[in-house]
Amino acid sequence: TLTTGQCFHWSVVEQDDTPVSPGMSAWGSHNSTEWVGVIKVPSTDHSAVVAIRETPDTTLFRVLEAPDHVDIRPVLEDYFQLKTPLMPLSQQWSQECQRLSQIAKCIPGVRVIQQDPFECLISFLCSSNNNIPRITQMLTAIRRTYGAPLLNISGTTLYSFPSLATLLEEATDADLRTKCGMGYRAKYLMQSIQLLEELGGESYLQTLRSIDDPTEVQEKLIQFHGVGRKVADCVALFSLCQINAIPVDTHVWNIAIRDYDEKGALREAKSLTPTIYKKVGDLFRSVFSQYAGWAHSLLF
Repeated sequence: TLTTGQCFHWSVVEQDDTPVSPGMSAWGSHNSTEWVGVIKVPSTDHSAVVAIRETPDTTLFRVLEAPDHVDIRPVLEDYFQLKTPLMPLSQQWSQECQRLSQIAKCIPGVRVIQQDPFECLISFLCSSNNNIPRITQMLTAIRRTYGAPLLNISGTTLYSFPSLATLLEEATDADLRTKCGMGYRAKYLMQSIQLLEELGGESYLQTLRSIDDPTEVQEKLIQFHGVGRKVADCVALFSLCQINAIPVDTHVWNIAIRDYDEKGALREAKSLTPTIYKKVGDLFRSVFSQYAGWAHSLLF
């Protein structure tokens, strides 16, 4: 779950309990068994540093730093969506797609997380024409430049993710380019935080969780500068409770053509236009009757 590109702030813990540099991605650490990361406590200004350890039988957690009054267990339950049983979904998807039935056996337990929507929006703004290690480096620099220090582990300092208010007050295009390595994306971030403030702030993103139609949520998100349809659907799926949002790129398009496009309609398309994008998403939603976005994440 932590290594699949849904989020970019978890670091592998080595056997001597020392985390690798937070500027390095958890991507590719599939054989590791422990990670440390910072998660925001919902409906507060607080963050917590948590270690997650996987065992053959269960998953354990340690709270390394958190406010005294905060119970982290329900925070983690919401973050990993543990109230949604995975086994019945996996069985249903396996009946609906033979290829997914094989994949599910190889990577059991992969979940879709629900992270803080503002952090998720900024994270996927950084993903445009980018790769996961570099996205992680950018977001680490944003935390280091604008976030609050939370905990130092063997010389590695972990920071909170900055709030919208902090970025509006302190961030500049020049600093985002030079200190955070964002390049042309700096302009998108500055324009998007201004628009979000005009729309009502971080709470505006929370309101999108109550919308049932993932296409409507997508339309509301693509108004932010630098947010295309795929980025919008990533934000919707990974932070806005849109369980049927389908992020589509050429890889997902090809999966749809190979496995589900029985009539051949998608094969005739020459590019991933908005119309074709919606057809691919609708095709996944027609194949998978429940939590199509989760099923898509396994296939991707």
